[in-house]
Amino acid sequence: MTDLSNDGLKTRAATLIAAYAERGWMIATAESCTGGLVAGLLTEIAGSSAVVERGFVTYSNAAKAEAIGVPMELIETHGAVSEPVARAMAEGALARSHAQVAVAITGVAGPGGGSAAKPVGLVHFGLARTGRETIHLERRYGDLGREEVRRCAVAEALGLLERALADQAPASEDGR
Repeated sequence: MTDLSNDGLKTRAATLIAAYAERGWMIATAESCTGGLVAGLLTEIAGSSAVVERGFVTYSNAAKAEAIGVPMELIETHGAVSEPVARAMAEGALARSHAQVAVAITGVAGPGGGSAAKPVGLVHFGLARTGRETIHLERRYGDLGREEVRRCAVAEALGLLERALADQAPASEDGR
């Protein structure tokens, strides 16, 4: 089971920062329901400035469109909490940064805002990497409470960043 304590998450973040720094890779985040918690956790670690290139908090649909280029038609067709939007968020963060890896999170943290089709606790994730196919994950945490849904989402985002390391992703001629 994943350690969701503050210390557990901070330990994972420190390990990620060291591993990304060793590879010379940078990270961008695009966060909606987590409101910058992933970027905040990563930047708690000394030396993170060598790794965390930037973070986008795109809570509103307009921010998703304006800051990271998510097409409004995609949001209108599928909703902000959807696989296509999570993928577009990750790809947009990657394209609008100097990072080699971007993680995106969009979901319904609660307590309200859910529906039968998109209940509280539904979170979609995207992981975009230079030269690799974008990965999508969907998690249904249930109505655990806003703080716990967000904490679970942060842990999952760290898992995606760990996965990018395991996949030995980025490499291109211009370093992107």
